[in-house]
Amino acid sequence: MADSDTLTIDHATQRRLAVDLFNHTWTLLRLPERTPRQDTEMIHAAHASRHHWGVVGTAANHARGEWQVSHVYSVLGRGEPALVHARLCLAICLDHGIRDWDIAYAHEAMARAHHVAGNDAAAGEHARAAQAAAAEVADQDDREQVLADIADLL
Repeated sequence: MADSDTLTIDHATQRRLAVDLFNHTWTLLRLPERTPRQDTEMIHAAHASRHHWGVVGTAANHARGEWQVSHVYSVLGRGEPALVHARLCLAICLDHGIRDWDIAYAHEAMARAHHVAGNDAAAGEHARAAQAAAAEVADQDDREQVLADIADLL
C-alpha cells in the first residue's frame, strides 16, 4: 500500500474511537462472566483504544491506555503481556513526569501484573510504591480508589 493509499481518520473521529473503545473495554471488564469471545473482544478493544490515543492523545492518555491493556491481561491471568504494558505505562509516567493518580496506578499495574506472573516480591514492591504514591493523590476519592484497588495486593 502506498503512503497516499493509507486510511486517514480526522482528529475528532480518532478521539471518539479512543474514548468509545476505552469505555467498551470497561463494559466488558465489568461483566460478571465473559465468554472466551468476549475476552478476545476485550483485548482487541483495549489495544484499539490505545492505538487511537497514540494518534490523538496526550502522554497521560497513552499511560492510561497502557494501564488498561495491562489490566485486561491481568484480569485474564496473562502475566507476560500484562507486564509488557504495565512497564510501558510506568515508563510513560516517569518519562513525562506524570504524577498524582496516574503514577499510583502505574505502580498498581506493575504490582498486579507481577502478581499474575507469580513474581510476589516484585508485586509487593510495586504495591507499596502504589500505596506511597496514593498518599500524594490530591483528590480524596481518587486516593481512596487507588488504595482500595491495591489493598488485595499488600
